[in-house]
Amino acid sequence: MRLYEAWLDGEEHSAFTGGAALVDASVDGAFTAWDGYISGTTIAMEPPHRIVQRWRTTEFPPESPDSRLEITFEEVEGGTRITLIHSEIPDGQGQEYEQGWRDYYFKPMAVFFSAG
Repeated sequence: MRLYEAWLDGEEHSAFTGGAALVDASVDGAFTAWDGYISGTTIAMEPPHRIVQRWRTTEFPPESPDSRLEITFEEVEGGTRITLIHSEIPDGQGQEYEQGWRDYYFKPMAVFFSAG
C-alpha cells in the first residue's frame, strides 16, 4: 500500500524521484512528474494493486497519442514487486524510456524506500 499511495501523491512522488510532481489521485485525475517533463491522466485504480495511466513526455511528437502505463504492486517476501508495462510509445523512443524507468524511478525508489 505504501508504494501505491506514494505513486499517487505528488509530495511523495517528488521525494522518491527527485523531480517535482503534482498528482490528482483520482480516476480521470491529471498528473505531472519530473518538473512537467511527464504528464498524463490516471484512467484506472485498484488500490493497492494496480494503477493505469495515459502518459507522455515533452519528447512525444505533438501528433502522437498518449502512451499507456500500467503499474502493478505485488507483496512478496521482503518487499514489493513492481511490474511496469509501458506501451503505445512513439516509434524509436522505447529504449530511451526503458532506461529512464531504471535510472529515474527504480534506482531512486530502491534507495528511498529502503532508507524509510
